[in-house]
Amino acid sequence: MDRPRTALVTGANRGLGLQFARQLLARGGHVVATCRVPGKATALNALAGEHPGRLHVLPLDVAAPKSHAELVRELPLVLDADARIDLLINNAGVLHSGERFGQLGLDNLEDSFRTNAAGPCLLTQALAPRLADGARVVNLSSRLGAIGLTTRFGTPSYAISKAALNMVTALLARALAERGIVVVSVSPGWARTDMGGADAEVAPEDAVAGLLARIDALALDDTGSFFDWQGAPVPW
Repeated sequence: MDRPRTALVTGANRGLGLQFARQLLARGGHVVATCRVPGKATALNALAGEHPGRLHVLPLDVAAPKSHAELVRELPLVLDADARIDLLINNAGVLHSGERFGQLGLDNLEDSFRTNAAGPCLLTQALAPRLADGARVVNLSSRLGAIGLTTRFGTPSYAISKAALNMVTALLARALAERGIVVVSVSPGWARTDMGGADAEVAPEDAVAGLLARIDALALDDTGSFFDWQGAPVPW
């Protein structure tokens, strides 16, 4: 497909989300960048200052359906009335560190599910009328959510919620196929972000550049698939 003209990126105040916004802007597109507290998103607001009229920062709590509805209402204020979203990057997520078997609690599980799985599902549903036919929906998943790759008990609430997100991808792919909309799960690898840590293997700019190259090449036959930043398929 042609490079997206208008993209919406969640969790765009830092890490991979900020990098998605930066690289999409460098391509000449328009970006709606969302985060929970725009007033504290220093780097994102600075980026908006560098791209007046092409980067719009809006508040969004992906775990709160009421916030989804508010975002939908605000989109016409920053986009033309007939503008459609060509690329939706469901990037916002949460990882609770330090979990151990025997000490895992419901609070972390519920918070992870709301943010990492239910959030992208319900947000995509809310935005569906604003998605262009033939759009791309990209869910930031993880190899930790791949059941077939599980070898240890680690980051359980994160892993469980990302496995659920992969089912969200499969279901949304079926729901939106008749409009030519491609829905995929992607793994950015172990990226050097606040979540991934300084010892991670992949530079965020490399992960995002690799993912965007694969997203550019997506066809409808690819909908419902799961692949990494280098284009290799990831087992479910």
